[in-house]
Amino acid sequence: MNDRLGLSRRALLHLSAVAAGSVVLAGCSGGDNQTDGGAGPKGGGKPTSQARKGSRVKPLAVPAKLKESPELAKLVQAGKLPKLEERLPKKPYVVPHNWLEPGKYGGAISTVTSASDSGTHAEFMYGHSLLRWLNDGQDIGPGLVESWESNADASEWTLHFREGLKWSDGHPWSTDDIMFWWNDMVLNTQHSEVPPDEARSGKGTVMTMTAPDALTISMKFDAPAPLTADRLAMWVKRGNGPGWMEPKHYLKQWHPKYNKSVGKDWATDKGLFDQKRAWIRNPDCPVMTGWKCKSYSEGRRVVFDRNPYYWCVSPDGAQLPYLDTLNFNVVQNPEVQKLQAVEGKMNFLFGGFTSLFLSDISSLKQAQSKTKLEVLLWDAGDGSGSLVFFNQDYYEPKMRKLIRNAKFRQALSHAYNRAEVQKAVYYNTGELTTGTMSPKAIEFHVNEEGKKVYKSWRDSYIKYDPELAKKILDEIGVVDKDGDGKREMPDGSKLVVRLDYQADTAPEHLHKNNLLKKDWDAIGIDTRLNPVPPDGFGDQWRFGKLMTNTTWETGDGPNCLVYPQWLVPMESSRWAPLQGEFYNQRGGPNEKKQLDVDPYKRTPPRMDAEPGGPVARLWKIYDQTKIEPDELKRHQLVWEMVKIHITDGPYLLGVVANTPYILLVHEDMKNVPARNELAMGGFAAPWIHPTPAVYDPETWFWTNPDQHTI
Repeated sequence: MNDRLGLSRRALLHLSAVAAGSVVLAGCSGGDNQTDGGAGPKGGGKPTSQARKGSRVKPLAVPAKLKESPELAKLVQAGKLPKLEERLPKKPYVVPHNWLEPGKYGGAISTVTSASDSGTHAEFMYGHSLLRWLNDGQDIGPGLVESWESNADASEWTLHFREGLKWSDGHPWSTDDIMFWWNDMVLNTQHSEVPPDEARSGKGTVMTMTAPDALTISMKFDAPAPLTADRLAMWVKRGNGPGWMEPKHYLKQWHPKYNKSVGKDWATDKGLFDQKRAWIRNPDCPVMTGWKCKSYSEGRRVVFDRNPYYWCVSPDGAQLPYLDTLNFNVVQNPEVQKLQAVEGKMNFLFGGFTSLFLSDISSLKQAQSKTKLEVLLWDAGDGSGSLVFFNQDYYEPKMRKLIRNAKFRQALSHAYNRAEVQKAVYYNTGELTTGTMSPKAIEFHVNEEGKKVYKSWRDSYIKYDPELAKKILDEIGVVDKDGDGKREMPDGSKLVVRLDYQADTAPEHLHKNNLLKKDWDAIGIDTRLNPVPPDGFGDQWRFGKLMTNTTWETGDGPNCLVYPQWLVPMESSRWAPLQGEFYNQRGGPNEKKQLDVDPYKRTPPRMDAEPGGPVARLWKIYDQTKIEPDELKRHQLVWEMVKIHITDGPYLLGVVANTPYILLVHEDMKNVPARNELAMGGFAAPWIHPTPAVYDPETWFWTNPDQHTI
């Protein structure tokens, strides 16, 4: 799984506390009266007061008196570190969450990770983000950018950065670090970094970005770009999502523009440039995050320690983070992960990054008196559960034609007993769905029409009706012509539907796939489970060699346009990979190249959409959304795209929407928000709404730090 593709947390390992007790699941809005699996605000089971819920949107005033970690104070006294006021920006960011209380310095988080170089480590830190999402994506607040504005039609944006920002090595941060990323990486065709979608206008052309001074960035588009602020808030940046900055003073020594001795292979695996900028495993690479890599032991452990120049403070003036270190211990085996959780060999765990499941909740609860690990839940906010989607650009023409026949996919959807999967895999949690974008997306709540559109999409092909499925297949000529009990292609040739999945996928997906195979076999579809080596899965998909993907979920939001890749093909990882890549190349140097070459042999593989077909119509509407300044009109355009998913779909075969994610939080740890302290109950699934980073782990602290120093 590629962490940069906007996938959901572990491409679906949802959790719930049903096994431990009754849970009132989140609705789309997440009210205060819903429980947290017995955990309550912090284990007490009491309702959270409204005063502790959500985050303030208006920036807080900088406290008159600031303070720092005692360990840093010692370094200052020894002359090894500048004074606090010299390390912080002129106006540091004051974390605005209502659930916060003053903390204590010291101690460590000790958790597990499946790989030492996992991108999940970056998901704990929001420090590279220009802007920040608040209140589960409903609001946008400042980040590195202190203030911003656009012109009347949103075609020009100006960003004003905080004065006095510094990298973790003490070197001043400036807009040169953004322009280095932009000019020397993104616009440099030798490097793999490409203009992110937020850098393109609705016409497909790349913006013009300049830095008038060290604290100002100007972005000019040839058409309105009203979603720019939202898109600057998504992802954690630098590794997960577009980079948006790199420490020029450090990395220029491995860039040929600044060091003539650097070889031509500087931007390949043989060069040092990308190796050195990998801050999650290179202790020497400067960061803007609350913690920086201290040590990296391949396959064993990664340790991050406090960044003395972190630019954020608590409401009472404490420079963050409170915690000294984050320890990620590599445990690849899912069963060992579970065993360590039950034995209390960790003091925190975000279930979105592990292989814990619904069936594990009971044992975790039973062990709580020994482990002191409380079970909390955050809403996933996803729109599908474990997803199945066909490859609309499958390489074999005859099968591709059948896959693109909406009736074929509609028949298979009606043959899918989702209620059985909901019961067996999700313990009757969540809401049954055909498969949609997030039910929490603003487009589905803004008014009654939005609610109606969502319900129509959710329920479009949800009905379990095997006889209807058979009838539809008969109508399109997918019938059993040779009497062997299996349906053939319309021309009489063999029909096999493969459920492709990474060989190391989680049991949740395997369980779902087995049940789905049973359902499709029952209507005469020869369905076969096909484990694929995980390292090659992505390349096989984008080349059109795989028929289905069965291990993801639709987790993106908090509106359908900030990361609309499930809604409209625009890159190579989802349901129309070659068409998506064709769109992705618009405005780039390859757009007009190789058009006379077989689409599957182009570099990269790509094909245009069928004129007037559903993808072409989706592209046209999406391009309108990118330049439409009126928010309600953008919502209406989203609804038009949804209607294409209904009439020409389903493209996404989901099970249930908005099941919870689990957290294990030691009873001594404070400021970790409970579900009913979050504005919408949490929004844990999307990578673009980076969890737990959006809830600022830098504010978490131990009541007894000296007892949690592992």
